Amino acid sequence: MKQLMLGNAAAARGLWEAGVCVVSSYPGTPSTEITEEAAKYDEIYAEWAPNEKVAMETAFGASLAGKRSFCGMKHVGLNVAADPLFTCSYTGVNAGMVIVVADDAGMHSSQNEQDSRHYARSAKIPMLEPADSAEALAFAKKAYELSEQFDTPVFLKMCTRIAHSQSIVETGERVEAPVKPYQKNIAKYVMTPANAIKRHPIVEERTKKLAEFAETSDLNRIEDGADKSIGIITSSTSYQYVQEVCKGQFPVLKLGMIWPLPENKIRDFAKSVQKLVIVEELDGFIETYVRELGLDCCGKEAFPLLGEFSQNLIAEKLEQPVHTGKALDEALPGRPPVMCPGCPHRGLFYTLAKNKCTVLGDIGCYTLGAAPPLSAIEMTLCMGASVSATHGFNKALGKESEGKTVAVIGDSTFMHSGMTGLANIAYNQSNSTVIIVDNSITGMTGHQQNPTTGYNIKGDPAGKIDLESLCKAMGIRRVRVVDPYDLAACDAAVKEELAAEEPSVIISRRPCALLKYVKHNAPLKVNTDKCVGCKSCMKIGCPAISIKEGKAHVDDTLCVGCGICTQLCPMDAFESTGKEA
Repeated sequence: MKQLMLGNAAAARGLWEAGVCVVSSYPGTPSTEITEEAAKYDEIYAEWAPNEKVAMETAFGASLAGKRSFCGMKHVGLNVAADPLFTCSYTGVNAGMVIVVADDAGMHSSQNEQDSRHYARSAKIPMLEPADSAEALAFAKKAYELSEQFDTPVFLKMCTRIAHSQSIVETGERVEAPVKPYQKNIAKYVMTPANAIKRHPIVEERTKKLAEFAETSDLNRIEDGADKSIGIITSSTSYQYVQEVCKGQFPVLKLGMIWPLPENKIRDFAKSVQKLVIVEELDGFIETYVRELGLDCCGKEAFPLLGEFSQNLIAEKLEQPVHTGKALDEALPGRPPVMCPGCPHRGLFYTLAKNKCTVLGDIGCYTLGAAPPLSAIEMTLCMGASVSATHGFNKALGKESEGKTVAVIGDSTFMHSGMTGLANIAYNQSNSTVIIVDNSITGMTGHQQNPTTGYNIKGDPAGKIDLESLCKAMGIRRVRVVDPYDLAACDAAVKEELAAEEPSVIISRRPCALLKYVKHNAPLKVNTDKCVGCKSCMKIGCPAISIKEGKAHVDDTLCVGCGICTQLCPMDAFESTGKEA
């Protein structure tokens, strides 16, 4: 059956059709929906793992047991999973194991523009790269065949545009893969140095065989063009842009298997054209390989190393017509991301800014605490870094920083990689304060469950980790919970814990305002007779509050009645509308 399907949904369909049984992932845009869609198939056991390393090890364990498995993550998540990745390349697999990594050129929701193709080459693991939803489905299925044929994990590399765009897909039926019996094999699966040394030559030989496969596989294809003045080598989204711009004018070598690359096919293609042009987003990965073959080509001297490409960019560089489009009569104002109305993090960040705290932040929607007017967060590096960095910051500066520096980390991020940082604080005894902003969900990636929520990926009851008990068990004696809607309580907690002469944890707990089960108060309104236009309410940066004709104004379609503004107003000008929330 043909249907329009999101790239991520198509990849999940490919998992199902390939007979996958176990899926373990950590949510990360733009990869999240693959696992969410896979969880809708009853034949697949799907879960959210605490982090990507755990997810990959879980998938490896399922493969070892003889069932086809999958784990998915975004590009920075692959860094977390790199430890098992490199070694399972040596061990190989039992049943097929596929790893999706989704890159984010343009940094729509990421802290860097990492190019994950380098991981495939470095870890010596084959990588397939679909260019639309149909290929996402087909390549997912093909990846399992390659995994079992060549005894290797296989990468399926997505990117934001392929993951989140839709195209026509023809779906098929599920084919149950036979369970591969587990057999004890210490030489293959126990990576002591003596065994690993013997596995490395196997990996190198496997790479040679995969390269031979790449030469004849239909994953890599040459599309003819009448104008041989240039020939284009490309893949993924860039291929789509090339096709839209050139419309078959030039020959194209479209690469679906991005590692290992087909040396002879590339050489033959180069001979058939006058000039070789490499069109690829981010790093010159294909270009570097082509130059290593001694072939002259045009690549990153023409096409940028950063950001997403577009049709017009490709057209400009290939000297094709550029479509300028129609300009708007007026320039649209910028709309920077802000915390939502009623966001439970807003009151906490206001308190930290008011107390002039040095705030080392983490990855999550609360990273928006760095934006004006709160401007509270001063550092965000990677998952869990807020806790470890605060320890190092305080160890370096001692009393100079201990009374004013805090770490801020979300509940899901704390479970992902904050616990080890807190263990370091407890063990090595820095006088550090860690604030866990517990909004009862994994917010930034679209409300996924995590080990602190008490529900699994399907919304069924699951094991629930108690943050207070966990922190105490790790050796933190001072653990307290505050409601971030209560500014006085937040202020007291921050002051008291920073003044304490030992490590402490504050849990700022209130569910995300966007959760369906959260019931809101009636929206507020401003009594203009009382309002003097002092703009004290504007200090929290709530998008529901604005200034009109010199007075505060509340948009009652946005306001959730959290009441933080009422605690800031010196004139008591905010009142309830009494409207049903």
